[in-house]
Amino acid sequence: MHLQNIVPWGRTLEEYKKMFNLTEADLKSKIIGCGDGPASFNCQINEIGGSVVSIDPIYRYTKEQIKNRIDEVANDILEQIIANKDNFVWKDIKDAKELYTIRMEAMNKFLKDYELGKEEKRYIFGQLPKLPFNDSSFDIALSSHFLLLYSEHLDLEFHKKAILEMLRVAKEIRIFPIVDLHNKRSIHLDAIINMLKNRGLKTEVIKVDYEFQKGANEMLRIIKN
Repeated sequence: MHLQNIVPWGRTLEEYKKMFNLTEADLKSKIIGCGDGPASFNCQINEIGGSVVSIDPIYRYTKEQIKNRIDEVANDILEQIIANKDNFVWKDIKDAKELYTIRMEAMNKFLKDYELGKEEKRYIFGQLPKLPFNDSSFDIALSSHFLLLYSEHLDLEFHKKAILEMLRVAKEIRIFPIVDLHNKRSIHLDAIINMLKNRGLKTEVIKVDYEFQKGANEMLRIIKN
Protein backbone atom coordinates (compact mmCIF):
# COMPACT_ATOMS: atom_id res chain seq x y z
CA MET A 1 0.00 0.00 0.00
CA HIS A 2 1.46 3.35 -1.07
CA LEU A 3 1.39 6.35 1.25
CA GLN A 4 -0.54 8.44 -1.29
CA ASN A 5 -3.40 5.89 -1.05
CA ILE A 6 -3.61 6.10 2.74
CA VAL A 7 -6.03 8.51 4.41
CA PRO A 8 -4.81 8.91 8.02
CA TRP A 9 -7.52 9.78 10.55
CA GLY A 10 -6.76 9.09 14.22
CA ARG A 11 -9.12 8.29 17.08
CA THR A 12 -8.62 8.57 20.83
CA LEU A 13 -8.61 6.22 23.81
CA GLU A 14 -12.00 7.55 24.92
CA GLU A 15 -13.45 6.73 21.51
CA TYR A 16 -11.95 3.24 21.56
CA LYS A 17 -13.42 2.63 25.02
CA LYS A 18 -16.89 3.56 23.76
CA MET A 19 -16.63 1.84 20.37
CA PHE A 20 -15.50 -1.46 21.86
CA ASN A 21 -17.10 -1.41 25.33
CA LEU A 22 -13.61 -1.62 26.83
CA THR A 23 -13.69 -2.06 30.61
CA GLU A 24 -10.88 -1.27 33.03
CA ALA A 25 -10.10 -5.00 33.07
CA ASP A 26 -9.97 -5.03 29.25
CA LEU A 27 -7.51 -2.14 29.28
CA LYS A 28 -5.16 -4.18 31.46
CA SER A 29 -5.20 -7.14 29.06
CA LYS A 30 -2.91 -7.76 26.08
CA ILE A 31 -4.48 -5.99 23.08
CA ILE A 32 -3.66 -5.96 19.40
CA GLY A 33 -5.15 -3.20 17.23
CA CYS A 34 -5.40 -4.18 13.56
CA GLY A 35 -5.37 -1.07 11.39
CA ASP A 36 -4.96 1.52 14.17
CA GLY A 37 -3.26 4.02 11.86
CA PRO A 38 -2.37 7.32 13.57
CA ALA A 39 -4.73 6.82 16.54
CA SER A 40 -3.59 7.97 19.98
CA PHE A 41 -5.06 4.79 21.54
CA ASN A 42 -1.73 2.96 21.76
CA CYS A 43 0.10 5.94 23.20
CA GLN A 44 -2.59 6.64 25.80
CA ILE A 45 -2.80 3.00 26.89
CA ASN A 46 0.98 2.90 27.21
CA GLU A 47 0.87 6.00 29.41
CA ILE A 48 -1.39 4.21 31.92
CA GLY A 49 0.71 1.06 31.93
CA GLY A 50 -1.35 -1.04 29.53
CA SER A 51 -0.17 -3.33 26.73
CA VAL A 52 -1.16 -2.62 23.12
CA VAL A 53 0.51 -3.57 19.86
CA SER A 54 -0.76 -1.75 16.77
CA ILE A 55 -0.42 -3.20 13.27
CA ASP A 56 -0.81 -1.02 10.18
CA PRO A 57 0.76 -0.63 6.71
CA ILE A 58 1.34 3.06 7.46
CA TYR A 59 4.03 2.09 9.97
CA ARG A 60 6.47 1.31 7.17
CA TYR A 61 6.87 5.09 6.78
CA THR A 62 8.81 7.62 8.83
CA LYS A 63 7.31 10.08 11.27
CA GLU A 64 7.96 12.92 8.83
CA GLN A 65 6.33 11.09 5.92
CA ILE A 66 3.21 10.33 7.97
CA LYS A 67 3.03 13.91 9.24
CA ASN A 68 3.28 15.25 5.70
CA ARG A 69 0.49 12.92 4.56
CA ILE A 70 -1.72 14.03 7.47
CA ASP A 71 -1.11 17.67 6.50
CA GLU A 72 -1.94 16.87 2.86
CA VAL A 73 -5.32 15.26 3.48
CA ALA A 74 -6.72 16.62 6.77
CA ASN A 75 -8.46 19.65 5.28
CA ASP A 76 -9.87 17.59 2.39
CA ILE A 77 -11.32 15.06 4.83
CA LEU A 78 -12.87 17.86 6.86
CA GLU A 79 -14.43 19.39 3.73
CA GLN A 80 -15.93 16.01 2.79
CA ILE A 81 -17.41 15.63 6.27
CA ILE A 82 -18.91 19.13 6.13
CA ALA A 83 -20.36 18.39 2.67
CA ASN A 84 -21.93 15.18 4.04
CA LYS A 85 -22.73 16.43 7.55
CA ASP A 86 -26.20 14.85 7.52
CA ASN A 87 -24.56 11.41 7.51
CA PHE A 88 -23.15 12.02 10.99
CA VAL A 89 -24.50 12.36 14.52
CA TRP A 90 -23.39 15.67 16.04
CA LYS A 91 -23.88 14.83 19.70
CA ASP A 92 -20.64 14.04 21.55
CA ILE A 93 -18.80 15.95 18.83
CA LYS A 94 -20.66 19.22 18.32
CA ASP A 95 -19.45 20.31 14.88
CA ALA A 96 -16.81 19.86 12.22
CA LYS A 97 -14.44 22.31 13.89
CA GLU A 98 -14.45 20.28 17.12
CA LEU A 99 -14.01 17.05 15.13
CA TYR A 100 -10.96 18.50 13.38
CA THR A 101 -9.46 19.54 16.73
CA ILE A 102 -10.02 16.08 18.26
CA ARG A 103 -8.56 14.27 15.25
CA MET A 104 -5.51 16.51 14.96
CA GLU A 105 -4.79 16.26 18.69
CA ALA A 106 -4.99 12.47 18.49
CA MET A 107 -2.70 12.30 15.47
CA ASN A 108 -0.19 14.73 16.96
CA LYS A 109 -0.07 12.62 20.13
CA PHE A 110 0.56 9.57 17.95
CA LEU A 111 3.34 11.34 16.06
CA LYS A 112 5.11 12.34 19.28
CA ASP A 113 5.00 8.70 20.44
CA TYR A 114 5.67 7.05 17.09
CA GLU A 115 9.46 6.70 17.05
CA LEU A 116 9.63 5.48 20.66
CA GLY A 117 6.70 3.14 19.98
CA LYS A 118 8.51 1.69 16.96
CA GLU A 119 11.60 1.04 19.11
CA GLU A 120 9.42 -0.64 21.75
CA LYS A 121 7.66 -2.68 19.03
CA ARG A 122 4.27 -1.18 19.85
CA TYR A 123 3.85 0.03 16.25
CA ILE A 124 4.58 -2.76 13.77
CA PHE A 125 4.36 -2.63 9.99
CA GLY A 126 1.95 -5.29 8.76
CA GLN A 127 -1.57 -5.86 7.54
CA LEU A 128 -4.35 -8.39 7.53
CA PRO A 129 -4.91 -11.17 6.62
CA LYS A 130 -1.45 -12.12 7.93
CA LEU A 131 -0.17 -11.19 11.39
CA PRO A 132 3.46 -11.72 12.53
CA PHE A 133 2.63 -13.29 15.90
CA ASN A 134 2.40 -16.71 17.49
CA ASP A 135 -0.93 -18.34 18.31
CA SER A 136 -2.80 -16.88 21.33
CA SER A 137 -0.35 -13.98 21.78
CA PHE A 138 -3.13 -11.56 22.81
CA ASP A 139 -6.31 -11.43 24.85
CA ILE A 140 -8.28 -9.06 22.60
CA ALA A 141 -7.94 -8.10 18.92
CA LEU A 142 -9.62 -4.88 17.77
CA SER A 143 -10.54 -3.66 14.30
CA SER A 144 -11.53 0.01 14.24
CA HIS A 145 -13.07 1.34 11.02
CA PHE A 146 -11.55 -1.26 8.72
CA LEU A 147 -13.20 -4.69 8.57
CA LEU A 148 -16.89 -4.54 7.51
CA LEU A 149 -16.73 -0.76 6.95
CA TYR A 150 -14.95 -1.26 3.61
CA SER A 151 -17.21 -4.06 2.43
CA GLU A 152 -17.27 -2.70 -1.13
CA HIS A 153 -13.49 -2.77 -1.32
CA LEU A 154 -12.71 -5.96 0.62
CA ASP A 155 -14.56 -9.14 -0.39
CA LEU A 156 -16.05 -11.83 1.84
CA GLU A 157 -13.06 -14.13 1.42
CA PHE A 158 -10.70 -11.44 2.66
CA HIS A 159 -12.93 -10.83 5.69
CA LYS A 160 -13.04 -14.53 6.55
CA LYS A 161 -9.26 -14.89 6.31
CA ALA A 162 -8.65 -11.70 8.31
CA ILE A 163 -11.04 -12.67 11.11
CA LEU A 164 -9.71 -16.22 11.38
CA GLU A 165 -6.17 -14.81 11.54
CA MET A 166 -7.17 -12.44 14.32
CA LEU A 167 -8.73 -15.39 16.17
CA ARG A 168 -5.50 -17.31 15.76
CA VAL A 169 -3.55 -14.68 17.71
CA ALA A 170 -6.25 -13.54 20.20
CA LYS A 171 -8.90 -15.02 22.48
CA GLU A 172 -11.58 -12.66 21.23
CA ILE A 173 -12.21 -10.08 18.53
CA ARG A 174 -14.18 -6.85 18.54
CA ILE A 175 -15.01 -5.14 15.24
CA PHE A 176 -16.49 -1.64 14.97
CA PRO A 177 -18.55 -0.54 13.13
CA ILE A 178 -20.60 -3.24 11.41
CA VAL A 179 -22.01 -0.86 8.80
CA ASP A 180 -20.40 0.10 5.49
CA LEU A 181 -19.50 3.54 4.16
CA HIS A 182 -23.14 4.07 3.14
CA ASN A 183 -24.38 3.57 6.73
CA LYS A 184 -25.89 0.18 5.87
CA ARG A 185 -25.11 -3.12 7.59
CA SER A 186 -22.22 -4.84 5.87
CA ILE A 187 -23.25 -7.27 3.15
CA HIS A 188 -20.69 -9.70 4.63
CA LEU A 189 -21.99 -9.69 8.20
CA ASP A 190 -24.50 -12.58 8.04
CA ALA A 191 -22.13 -14.86 6.13
CA ILE A 192 -19.33 -14.14 8.59
CA ILE A 193 -21.53 -14.87 11.60
CA ASN A 194 -22.73 -18.14 10.01
CA MET A 195 -19.16 -19.18 9.24
CA LEU A 196 -18.08 -18.52 12.82
CA LYS A 197 -21.07 -20.31 14.35
CA ASN A 198 -20.33 -23.33 12.17
CA ARG A 199 -16.86 -23.35 13.71
CA GLY A 200 -18.36 -23.35 17.21
CA LEU A 201 -17.47 -19.75 17.99
CA LYS A 202 -19.67 -17.41 19.99
CA THR A 203 -20.72 -14.23 18.18
CA GLU A 204 -22.63 -11.22 19.49
CA VAL A 205 -23.77 -7.97 17.93
CA ILE A 206 -23.63 -5.46 20.78
CA LYS A 207 -24.97 -1.91 20.87
CA VAL A 208 -22.34 0.52 22.15
CA ASP A 209 -22.37 4.03 23.57
CA TYR A 210 -20.80 5.56 20.48
CA GLU A 211 -22.31 6.86 17.26
CA PHE A 212 -20.76 9.40 14.94
CA GLN A 213 -21.46 7.85 11.56
CA LYS A 214 -25.24 7.42 11.48
CA GLY A 215 -26.26 3.87 12.29
CA ALA A 216 -22.74 2.96 13.41
CA ASN A 217 -23.52 2.14 17.04
CA GLU A 218 -22.93 -1.63 17.14
CA MET A 219 -19.87 -3.84 17.29
CA LEU A 220 -19.35 -7.50 16.45
CA ARG A 221 -17.79 -9.53 19.28
CA ILE A 222 -16.36 -12.96 18.59
CA ILE A 223 -15.22 -15.20 21.45
CA LYS A 224 -13.37 -18.50 21.48
CA ASN A 225 -15.24 -21.05 23.59
